[in-house]
Parts: sequence; C-alpha cells; structure tokens
Amino acid sequence: MSRIAKAPIEIPKGVDVNIGDARVSVKGPKGNLDLDLHPSVSFALEDGQCAVQWKDDKDLAMAGTFRALLSNMITGVSEGFEKRLALQGVGYRAQAQGAKLNLQLGYSHDINFEVPQGITVETPSQTEIVVKGCDKQQVGQVASEIRAFRPPEPYKGKGVRYSDERVVRKEAKKA
Repeated sequence: MSRIAKAPIEIPKGVDVNIGDARVSVKGPKGNLDLDLHPSVSFALEDGQCAVQWKDDKDLAMAGTFRALLSNMITGVSEGFEKRLALQGVGYRAQAQGAKLNLQLGYSHDINFEVPQGITVETPSQTEIVVKGCDKQQVGQVASEIRAFRPPEPYKGKGVRYSDERVVRKEAKKA
C-alpha cells in the first residue's frame, strides 16, 4: 500500500496552485507547469496544503504517483532542479552558446545540441555541464541525451558522466 499518497504536500509562499476538473497548474518564481489528472485521482487545497483524493483502494498506487508528480512540480517552480555532468577525456570540451551546447567529444566533428525551451545549460568550466529547469523529467531527459553522445567506457573511463556517477573500470587484456 502506498503511504506517500496519504501525506499532504506543503505549498511554499510564492507558489500558486490552481486545481481544475482534469488539470492542475502550478505557478511560481521559476516557471509554470501543468499536469493532466487521471480520472480516479483528484486534489483538494486546505490551509496551504494539498491533499490527494482517490476513488477506490485499487487507485491508491495511482494516487501516490500523482502526489509525487505534484510535489515535484511545486519543488520545481519554487527551487528548480539541476543535473551536473562531467567530461572525462583528453580534448573533451563543452561550451554553452545561448540555446545551443557545443560539445567536442573526440569525434571528427563537433556536436551542436539544441537546448529545449524551459531548460538552461551552463558550463562553469570546459569539462562541466549544469542542466537546470523547473520540470524534473525534462531536466533528466536533457542530461541523459547529452550523456548519450559519449557514455563513459569501462576501460579508460572516458566519456560524459553524471558528476556523482561511479564508473567501474575493467582490466585490459593481458598479452
């Protein structure tokens, strides 16, 4: 049984939650997000808190999912989310240029990645990439797409990796 669905969500100051029949919209200092609701789940606002309501016990798992989605939306519009990537390898570089990310990852050509709307990409150094946004799913998706250009390989550890990722190294062949 999901215990997450039973916990109320605290709504911080500066965040506005509007609940419609089949849609929830959240507005805050970092942006606006919308969520289409499942027919068996609804939300109720009470005293600066948002509670999940569901129809049957079989819908409890869906209620837990939508409670987590709404909680992530509220966190995203108030604080935001970020993923950090690190480049490992000789000559591997990244440079943010407006809505584009220029990557040099050891190929014969540069990779120009178009950053989607709602996401900002920063490069504090040539070997670091910071992906920021208010939508947790979109931030993770963009970070995953950047990592997919050159995932870390197990022999030398070269590639694009998450900053907290640990790559298990393999031993090379012995002659």
